[in-house]
Amino acid sequence: MRLDKFVSNMGFGSRKEVKGFLKKGAIAVNGNPVKDPGLHVDVQNDEVTLLGEPIIYREFIYLMMHKPQGVISATEDNRDQTVIDLLDDEYRHFEPFPVGRLDKDTEGLLLITNDGKLTHELLSPKKEVPKMYYAHIDGVVTEDDIERFAEGVTLEDGYFTKPGILRILKSAEVSEIELTITEGKFHQVKRMFEAVGKKVVYLKRMSMGPLKLDEGLPLGEYRELTKEELAML
Repeated sequence: MRLDKFVSNMGFGSRKEVKGFLKKGAIAVNGNPVKDPGLHVDVQNDEVTLLGEPIIYREFIYLMMHKPQGVISATEDNRDQTVIDLLDDEYRHFEPFPVGRLDKDTEGLLLITNDGKLTHELLSPKKEVPKMYYAHIDGVVTEDDIERFAEGVTLEDGYFTKPGILRILKSAEVSEIELTITEGKFHQVKRMFEAVGKKVVYLKRMSMGPLKLDEGLPLGEYRELTKEELAML
């Protein structure tokens, strides 16, 4: 990889800024100051430093975000703030994207990465990766609803969903539930409850596959996945 591209891709300035560092002799490869921006570097084996500090090569980033309401799951939008807008520049230069979508008014776990292979593994319908949601439901959720969800329900457009595992935490005028599904149709959780005559008034994703939301992560904040979390994916 070209030296200027490597340094820039790792978040240490634009190509123009990197060339300025090179002119000043601030960048060294294997201990030798370099001024040629086109020098090829072996990103796995060569040691590149800026002002004496090593620049560590990273190909992929993996971030867990506690998505807040009012932010959309997209890389860019002309009207609304996106989850990528919430990231610091040190991560944005990797051109990451959200893995799947959470509705604008839905909170909870969102994985953000630039690893396309992992994204495909998690989103492929064939993999049937389970996603668990916590929700408040306007209406009394009953055992009949559990049975209907376990069989799958017909949405308003005629689509018959795969079975969902519904667990009632509190059955009242506003019920509290957990629902695990293996699909990701548009507004699916909301539409499933509409199919049984009820309305979701609050929705939060708690897990996706083996990855669980860090409840200590404030709304709108994010962190890198731990080695243990990465190993599970």
